[in-house]
Amino acid sequence: MAIESDKLRERLDRATAHLDPPYAVVDLTAFDANSAALADRAAGKPVRLASKSVRSRELINRALARPGWRGVMAFTLPEAIWLVRAGVSDDVLVAYPSVDRAALAELAADPALAAAITLMIDGTGQLDLIDDVRAPGQRAELRLCLDLDASWRPMRGRVHVGVRRSPVHSARAAAALAATVAGRPGFRLVGLMSYEAQIAGLGDAPPGQTLLAGAIRLAQRGSYRELLARRGAAVAAVREHADLEFVNGGGTGSVAATSADPAVTEVTAGSGLYGPTLFDAYRAWRPTPAAFFACAVVRRPTPELATVLGGGWIASGPAADSRLPRPWLPAGLKLVGSEGAGEVQTPLSGAAAATLQVGDRVWFRHAKAGELCERVNELHLVEGDAVVATVPTYRGEGQAFL
Repeated sequence: MAIESDKLRERLDRATAHLDPPYAVVDLTAFDANSAALADRAAGKPVRLASKSVRSRELINRALARPGWRGVMAFTLPEAIWLVRAGVSDDVLVAYPSVDRAALAELAADPALAAAITLMIDGTGQLDLIDDVRAPGQRAELRLCLDLDASWRPMRGRVHVGVRRSPVHSARAAAALAATVAGRPGFRLVGLMSYEAQIAGLGDAPPGQTLLAGAIRLAQRGSYRELLARRGAAVAAVREHADLEFVNGGGTGSVAATSADPAVTEVTAGSGLYGPTLFDAYRAWRPTPAAFFACAVVRRPTPELATVLGGGWIASGPAADSRLPRPWLPAGLKLVGSEGAGEVQTPLSGAAAATLQVGDRVWFRHAKAGELCERVNELHLVEGDAVVATVPTYRGEGQAFL
C-alpha cells in the first residue's frame, strides 16, 4: 500500500511539476476504470450521469461516450438548459423541483428544450407556478418526473431513516399526483424517481466504528426490502395514469442493489467517477481515487509540522470530520484537530510531515465529488506521468448554478 502511494505521488508530482499550487487533477486511468465498473454494476441498465458530481462538460462528455452511460441528471434547470444548448445531452432530468421563473419561461418557449428536459415535481404547487409563468395553451408541453420519497419510516412513521425529500411516500399518494397531472393540460408525466440516500449515500463501513457499522447495515437491509415493495407498487399505480418512459433510482453507493429492483429501468451515478473520501466507507464497492488537489508547503512551524497554503475545501452536509478534505499524499499526514482544514492555511502532522520541505506539494482528496470543481477554474487531466489536457470546470466557464 505504501509503495503504491509513493508511486502515485511520484507520478502526480512529475506530471504537474510545471504548475504552481493550488490546482486540481483527474487521473484519467482511474476515471475510466470507475466509469466501466459503474456500468458493469448496473447489469445492463443504463447509468444516468449525475452532473453535480462531475461539473466539467468535457468529463461529462467523456463518461457519456462510454458504454452503459445514457442521459444526465442535472441539479438545476438553468444548468440543464445550458447542457442541452451546448450539445452535451438531449436527455436531461432535473433532480430537484425548480421555481426559477426565467428558466421556466425559457424552457416553455422552446419546443426543442421542452423535448429534451424533464422537470421534477412532488406536488401541485409546482404545476401551479409553471402555469403562472406561462399558461398551458401558450407553451410547449412540459415533461415531468414524479419524485417518490425513498426514506424508510419504520415503527409506523415514528422513526425516519434517510433524507427528507418528497411528500409523496406511498403508492396511493403517487397515483393521486399522477392522476392530477394527467388531468392538467400542458404537462406529460414521463418518469418516476426515488433516491434511496440511506443506502446510496451512506457508507456501511465507517472506520473504527463497528457498532455503528452494524446498525447502518441492519437499517439498510430493512430499508431496501421495504422500498423494493413500495417502489414496485408505486410504479404500477402511476402507470395506471401515465406511460412512463423511465423509473430512476440509486446513486454510486447502491448501483448494483438498485439495478436489481425489477421496477427500476435506470440508475444514477456520478460521485464514483472521481472517488471522493466519503466512498472509502463502503464495503460493496469502492471507486479508485481519481480526483485530487494539490497545496504547497509554505512554512514549518515546528520540526513535526508542515503548513500548506489553503486547503480548507470543506464539503456540504452535516458539520463533521467526514466533510473535511483528507491529506492523502505523502501517506501518513493528518489534520491538526485544533485547526482542521483552514481557509488560508492548513497545518499537518504525522510522520510524513517532518519530511516535507517548503515548496513541496501535498495531495488532498475532497470529501465529495463535484464540489471540488467549485474551487478551481480548470482540471488538469493526467495519464501516466503527464498532463495530457487541461479542461474547464463549470466555474471556469463562468457558470455557478447553485
